[in-house]
Amino acid sequence: MSSVEKTDIRTKVQETIQSLPDSASWDDVMYRIYVRQKIENGLKDVSDGNTLSVEEVRKRFGLAE
Repeated sequence: MSSVEKTDIRTKVQETIQSLPDSASWDDVMYRIYVRQKIENGLKDVSDGNTLSVEEVRKRFGLAE
């Protein structure tokens, strides 16, 4: 991970923490960071072309079209 990526992550964590209410618990903090990480991973997958069409998902799971 480059120093730019680390700085970006630190900034995003600070923004996330600042957006929490004063009554936030450690679980709230961890949940928000977890959700943000999952969303960013998903967006990266999309930009990298790691997606499946609806048809492929239906086929893989044996769902009707």
